[in-house]
Amino acid sequence: MDPLPLAASNLLAAREQMAFTLGFHIVLASMGIAFPAMTLIANWRGLRRRDEAALDLARRWSKTMAVLFAVGAVTGTVLSFEMGLLWPGLMGRFGGVFGASFAIEGIFFFTEAIFIAIYLYGWKRLSPWAHFWAGVPIVVAGIGGALSVVSANSWMNQPAGFRLDAAGTVTHVAPLSAIFNRATAYEVPHMILGAYMVTGFLVASVYAVGWLRGRRDRHHRLGFAIPFTVAALAAPVQIFVGDTAARAIAHHQPAKFAATEYVTKTGGHQPEYLGGYYSGGKVHLAVKIPDADSLLVGFSASKKVIGLDAIPPADRPPSPTLLHLAFQLMVGVGFALLALGAWWGIAWRRRRGPPESQWFWRAAAISGVAAIVALECGWIVTEVGRQPWIVWHVLRTHDAVTTAHGLWWVFAGTVLLYAALGATTVVVLRMLARRWRAGELDEPDIPYGPPPARSAS
Repeated sequence: MDPLPLAASNLLAAREQMAFTLGFHIVLASMGIAFPAMTLIANWRGLRRRDEAALDLARRWSKTMAVLFAVGAVTGTVLSFEMGLLWPGLMGRFGGVFGASFAIEGIFFFTEAIFIAIYLYGWKRLSPWAHFWAGVPIVVAGIGGALSVVSANSWMNQPAGFRLDAAGTVTHVAPLSAIFNRATAYEVPHMILGAYMVTGFLVASVYAVGWLRGRRDRHHRLGFAIPFTVAALAAPVQIFVGDTAARAIAHHQPAKFAATEYVTKTGGHQPEYLGGYYSGGKVHLAVKIPDADSLLVGFSASKKVIGLDAIPPADRPPSPTLLHLAFQLMVGVGFALLALGAWWGIAWRRRRGPPESQWFWRAAAISGVAAIVALECGWIVTEVGRQPWIVWHVLRTHDAVTTAHGLWWVFAGTVLLYAALGATTVVVLRMLARRWRAGELDEPDIPYGPPPARSAS
């Protein structure tokens, strides 16, 4: 095969495989970051208020947490191998710079795995508060793992902690500078808050569906209230962090920002475009809001914003329409979820109870899927917007990809494997849910739990 077509084919196959596996894994990673905290909230409530339903909910969630962690371990391992196998030009040259992030993440991963096991099997074997505190390292490890992995991605957007000599060889490696690069400050909190929103709305949506089907018992009330409240509290903070990140990107990665926001010509008084598509250097079928983009970037209508005209064609990100629509969908969903959380908060403040409107519960039932869509759109903007660079202004993506043959077969096999893995996960979780509803997995003999209520025979 001619080397040029092979290189082009490999680049597309490798990017498609990374996009698919990352898009799959990121949902599980989000659950691994945030679900332990929600489980501990239920556990704490059960201990402090001797709430049997809260303790039972925490026990059920701990089993779900273990299933999702196991599946996430598989998909995360695949991703770690892909980094080396698909992108040898990246790892071979720069692995010594940002590889420390993955080594640290491995420590957090095993810490989380160990304490999940202790927490899961400690329900009948540990004292009440000893068992609760055994769950705290899971939360800490989840956040630490997120910091480690996302800092590696932020390094690809804002490389630091090394020098290149005249031959292009990496020298003067400073791992801490690589980990805490300029993008770490906004990418890490953005991802962690996104994980709490995805997990909160996703778990709550399950109970919202049950609520719509007439299940109004205390399990469903608490099962909805705890994760939904966490997600609703995270939403306004996430919007603030996202706004800060957008301004940082406008300064540090102007090509990404220009393509995402349809900034065609450098200058002030840049409009904001809602919707539309980009073709032939022009924006079509969009709603134009004068000066809004300059105001968002620099709080001034005259703020100068770098446009695509200042970026060499070879350095411009592909698919501005994809970037623009993905970004706006992410922002739109974020504000919709913020409004949904405000609806919940206002209703609770007024009547100390959930909203009665069926429209609220219908919206809550789809909030989990909506949050996942926003998460995936965010990663599209992050990854596609960095192209054609795998390391911003240092290494082009086509120079990092493998020259091995057969990548499309590997991609096809990966899709089949993940489809089977995803289907199995859904089947297992649904089986657990059915057995819980039937009472087959109830374990009333938690040594520190309140005595279960007995129905009259």
